[in-house]
Amino acid sequence: IFFRCPQLKMPVKIGINGFGRIGRMVFQALCDQGLLGTTLDVVGVVDMGCDADYFAYQMKYDSVHGKFKHDVKTEKSDPSLAEADILVVNGHKIQCINATRSPSDLPWAKYGAEYVIESTGIFTEAEAARGHITAGCKKVIISAPGKGNLKTIVMGVNHTEYDAATMDVVSNASCTTNCLAPLCHVILKEGIGIEKGLMTTIHAYTATQKTVDGPSKKDWRGGRGAAINIIPSATGAAKAVGEVLPVVKGKLTGMAFRVPTPDVSVVDLTFIAERDTSIQEIDEKLKAASTTYMKGFLGYTDEELVSTDFIHDNRSSIYDSLATLQNNLPGEKRLFKVVSWYDNEWGYSNRVIDLLKHMSGN
Repeated sequence: IFFRCPQLKMPVKIGINGFGRIGRMVFQALCDQGLLGTTLDVVGVVDMGCDADYFAYQMKYDSVHGKFKHDVKTEKSDPSLAEADILVVNGHKIQCINATRSPSDLPWAKYGAEYVIESTGIFTEAEAARGHITAGCKKVIISAPGKGNLKTIVMGVNHTEYDAATMDVVSNASCTTNCLAPLCHVILKEGIGIEKGLMTTIHAYTATQKTVDGPSKKDWRGGRGAAINIIPSATGAAKAVGEVLPVVKGKLTGMAFRVPTPDVSVVDLTFIAERDTSIQEIDEKLKAASTTYMKGFLGYTDEELVSTDFIHDNRSSIYDSLATLQNNLPGEKRLFKVVSWYDNEWGYSNRVIDLLKHMSGN
């Protein structure tokens, strides 16, 4: 009698190009979900320089999200090296790799990376990101809005459209699109529809901004000090929803106000419905979706909350019932405003991991 032993699924090997704000948050989300070494094996992280001790320091202490919850050590791959170049997290070794001018020059083949998270913010063009595939990986996830011949995916909205046979580079969209798209998805799915709409995101400042007034040739206002100004800014997030939900393509546009907070942002969507409805019906539909088909992606709150209450919230979009119900015209049947919060760092980083798991079949 022969017994066939079940085959153990080996962890998927991944690399992270760009170990900055989002790259580190993605890694932390992966660890917090208990995936490191079980489902996913991070073989290498890339940034300017490969000083593992500094990488470890950046991971261990975060001004917004607090202390890293996992054991971190460092070691040298060669005793003759001046600096440690290997991170050891919960016993799993991760090679620190020096950044290159082109993704095609990275040593993914050497380390066996199958999936690469492109989080530098530089290689957002599809063809540039495909350099990782030239370097030896199979699939690339861009943690930013992508350009060129690629698919934009928002988890919980259009992730079922991913086709492994034809899609080698995908974009996880932006944090703001990940907040807005679930709202639109529910409004459309429930038959309310969107005739047209305007979105404003009140957005925390990010690393692209200036600590004090500085040169910013392409965006004059963007060069002003981030911590003391409310700065009007452009955003493609509303238009990008049309890439995820083609039925609203050309119907949405919007803008951003960068404000002096380090994390958590909020979307204000004002839209004209395609049929008569009420803000109470919209509220009920969003609440129901948050506990059913959008659970884990769309949240719901009816408490008197402010931005810091959403720090480290891992959902894409947390609909604010109270702010919404209080800020609509009584008796209105077509013109509505809905408000939704998002941790633009942590919620987004968890979606990158969700997309990675979806693509790799985990």
